[in-house]
Amino acid sequence: MISLNLFKTTTAIRTLFNKKIQHHMKNNQKKLSPEQHEELINTLKTRFEKNMKRHKGINWPEVHAKLDLPANAGKMWVLDEMESTGGEPDVVGYDKTKGEYIFYDCSPETPKGRRSICYDREALNSRKEHKPKDNAMDMAADMGIEILTEEQYRELQKLGEFDTKTSSWIITPSAIRKLGGALFCDRRYNTVFVYHNGAESYYAVRGFRGSISV
Repeated sequence: MISLNLFKTTTAIRTLFNKKIQHHMKNNQKKLSPEQHEELINTLKTRFEKNMKRHKGINWPEVHAKLDLPANAGKMWVLDEMESTGGEPDVVGYDKTKGEYIFYDCSPETPKGRRSICYDREALNSRKEHKPKDNAMDMAADMGIEILTEEQYRELQKLGEFDTKTSSWIITPSAIRKLGGALFCDRRYNTVFVYHNGAESYYAVRGFRGSISV
């Protein structure tokens, strides 16, 4: 289970990103149908029960009760977006202060529906030709999730082996981004590596992982 101090990032870039997500969530009226809701609940339950080491000390009935609250209908839509893009979201922690369960994308490889994208809109606009279909920062905000930080990514890797054949963009410090760079991570040789690349770059094996609290 992840450490809660990872959710106290205070960089300007993270603050702006969170405000964009909050604005999106406030204006997003999308909800799942009862059938879609039940289908997602069953998927999440099955994954939860198959991966108990990710959430030791957390019981499914309590998680289920949270997900069923009418107030969390919007977040269920977000979880469905994570699921439909190949993220395989699962519970990785519990914030006692906020009373919220923390979900990360836990797919073995970076989500298939979020690959071949550059880092952010500035990078996308900088390309004169051969532009990717989207960028990670906007896509995450539109989905209502936060891209993982390096610390969160490393904590995720303690719960299993992820991105052994692919890689995932992570939140990049503003000082690096201002110089045109962006960071991404993967796992090779049983070790987690952090790399840099031009923010405008994109590859078929690079996407991003995100988180949401419910």
